[in-house]
Amino acid sequence: MKRKVYLKTESLTKIALCTAVMCILGPISIPISLSPVPISLTQIGIYFAVYALEYKYALISTLLYILIGSIGLPVFSGFMGGINRLLGPTGGYLVGFIFLTLVTGYFIDKYYDNKGFIILGFILGNIICYIIGSLWLAFQSNISIISAFIIGCFPYIPGDIIKSVIAFIVGPKIKYTSKINKKEH
Repeated sequence: MKRKVYLKTESLTKIALCTAVMCILGPISIPISLSPVPISLTQIGIYFAVYALEYKYALISTLLYILIGSIGLPVFSGFMGGINRLLGPTGGYLVGFIFLTLVTGYFIDKYYDNKGFIILGFILGNIICYIIGSLWLAFQSNISIISAFIIGCFPYIPGDIIKSVIAFIVGPKIKYTSKINKKEH
């Protein structure tokens, strides 16, 4: 017999709040001249979600953020929205956020007391996001993969390190205190 899973009001509220944080931080961006990909604060919202929620719920929050932006609400970088943003040159990074959420969230949930593994989760999550985003950028912009990595990855590494450090310091302070999925599964 298959057991139905229901989300409690507390879980839904936390997912909605984390999605709202992504929608608030996501549009805040700094365009850079050498790349169609702006510097964005979306990752901070994702990092806060993976600390505030268990990674499965953080994934729901990230998917909702992408869905909200895809239907046209201006929650993507530069206060943009629409399916064209997801299908355009920066769309691979938006898809990469799904994997960033999964990887960093998994490492935070599984190895919460091991700072080295959490740092590894941040690094791996970002690398996967860079790979997906840069491959999509190369395809959409008709440029070489090397060029895509140069313009779509390397300029962002210092800022992404800063965002990761902020999340690493602030995240444990917002770490969920009630394990919302223990009673719901």
